[in-house]
Amino acid sequence: GGTSYGATDELGYNSVENVVHVNDLHATILHLMGIDHEKLTYRFQGRDFRLTDVHGKVIKPILS
Repeated sequence: GGTSYGATDELGYNSVENVVHVNDLHATILHLMGIDHEKLTYRFQGRDFRLTDVHGKVIKPILS
């Protein structure tokens, strides 16, 4: 068993439906572990960084 989310082109090379970034996947996994990815921020050379970058967000449709 498993779940697929989205779709690819006819060759399986490019995502064409429900495209997500790896940062979104990381944010979702951290969420499932009970960790708020937005609080995992650290400052380096005057700039804030996150494990999920600033654009990572939880993929809520795959959680239901």
